[in-house]
Amino acid sequence: MNWELLLEEALWIRVALIVAVTLLSYWVLRVALSFVTKRLHKRAEATASRPLSIVAQMLAHTSHLLLFAFSLLIGLKVVELPARWEVALSHGWFIALAFQVALWADMAVRLWVEGLTRNGKARNPVTTTLIGIMVRLVVWTIMLLSILANLGVNITALVASLGVGGIAIALAVQTLLSDVFASLSIGIDKPFEIGDFVVFGEVAGTIEHIGLKSTRIRALSGEQVVCSNADLLGQIVHNYKRMNTRRIVFKFGIAYETSSAQARQVGQLVKRIIDGLDEVTFDRAHLLAFDDSQMTYEVVYIMQSADYNRYMDIQQEINLALIDGLDELGVSFAHPVRRVEFMGGRFPEVKVAGIAKEATRQDAARMG
Repeated sequence: MNWELLLEEALWIRVALIVAVTLLSYWVLRVALSFVTKRLHKRAEATASRPLSIVAQMLAHTSHLLLFAFSLLIGLKVVELPARWEVALSHGWFIALAFQVALWADMAVRLWVEGLTRNGKARNPVTTTLIGIMVRLVVWTIMLLSILANLGVNITALVASLGVGGIAIALAVQTLLSDVFASLSIGIDKPFEIGDFVVFGEVAGTIEHIGLKSTRIRALSGEQVVCSNADLLGQIVHNYKRMNTRRIVFKFGIAYETSSAQARQVGQLVKRIIDGLDEVTFDRAHLLAFDDSQMTYEVVYIMQSADYNRYMDIQQEINLALIDGLDELGVSFAHPVRRVEFMGGRFPEVKVAGIAKEATRQDAARMG
């Protein structure tokens, strides 16, 4: 080691200059960064701008270590360095900048994912977390590859190896990946969300949890139904939570003894009953058909609420009002009627507690 070099005055002047410029640069960068961050915070609060708020928080999370590294690189630029040091210095600039950009991008992704769960909308937390992890993984992978490329490493073979390895892993976990991508599809497309009431196949219940591989549904009968995400998306799903209105069709029958004038009044009665109820819009009421033992009416109305319990309350009020209204019109509901015609022969003997009825015997005698 050349100890005489350490005694040279020019060396210590250069070192002092580097230290002074480094510290000054660090202080200036800290003050400038703090000033810009505060201004952006105030502007974001005044305009309620989410992008400005994200940028301000990104700058607030700037690494002090990388900031000092930038300051040191600035200090090294004020003195003459050997050629090989100049090359190393250029690589240092790129590495520090790449790390800081990756940190800012990582923070932006974190803030974006947090914003998805705080804006009051029901979202799939598993999907948002998974998307956040994937985007952050892409950010750091690009940063690492760019640094290696800047250092002169041939990354073509590395990228090709990663691609082949990814294909092999994908084939090995094909079923799991299908469910994962189905979960992503549910989170992005949103055919249903947590809290929605859905019906598919023989299952009817409320969505409780949308996981990475499966979705859990609380059935009406109380048990929890677990269904694979891929299988669930392969079926037709009825989402009743998003139903704004409900079209109701119901039928009732009146007796054939009803006159045509009374039958006309029945339709008007139904209209008056439905028009007198809230959250209901009358559509039509018609004498539909002449069925066995009854004249059948078909009634259609629109519920302005998707609440099933409210619909049942309305239907009950309509039914009770029909009972009272038909009674006032002198019209009776139809009930099944069966007539049996006995042709020839004798009635069979009917006994009650072993004693034949006298009336039955007399009828049989007359028939004889």
